[in-house]
Amino acid sequence: MAIGFNGNSRFAEPMSRLIDELRKLPGIGSKSAQRLAFHILRSSEEDAQALSVAIREIKQHLRLCSICNNITDVDPCVYCASPTRDHHLVCVLEEPTNIATIEKTRTYNGIYHILHGTLSPVNGVGPEQLRIANLLTRVLAPENSEATITEIILATSPTTEGEATAAYIAHELRRTSRTLKITRIATGVPAGSDIEYADEVTISRAMEGRREL
Repeated sequence: MAIGFNGNSRFAEPMSRLIDELRKLPGIGSKSAQRLAFHILRSSEEDAQALSVAIREIKQHLRLCSICNNITDVDPCVYCASPTRDHHLVCVLEEPTNIATIEKTRTYNGIYHILHGTLSPVNGVGPEQLRIANLLTRVLAPENSEATITEIILATSPTTEGEATAAYIAHELRRTSRTLKITRIATGVPAGSDIEYADEVTISRAMEGRREL
């Protein structure tokens, strides 16, 4: 049965189902979903099958690392399992995609902890919906063991939600350990930008995060 999708457009039921599923993807509206659906329709049988297999395998083989919550096909993930990384230093990030940003700097050799979001009471996201509990568990590892964490770097975004999340985690960590070093990434004027166009909050944070040369 044909299904009306918008205005005067009518598609066969399989096409309508595909468009509806594609519309669920972030950043994909009705028009984009239609374009993608027709691109898939015009693709070769081999390309369509390859896409189908890739989607199926990502659900079957990817999981969360039992230590840091990173998306991985092996457990523990490559970062947590690496013998060359500093396992005493943990960088806390909002999403798995943030790891690539840190790794690009080639200046960090610790391990990670992924929260999978930030606190947002308006959207119904509280501490229970984030991966905070197992971070506190990691901090409680026996002292002088290989798993002992000596510093937590809170690298959530400098947004209202990110700042609130960092503050909450810092509070909980201080209750858990009195010896743990808790740091927050500095924010300020981006490299290569003109200070004239920076806003007051950016300049204020840049001043607070200044270092000696």
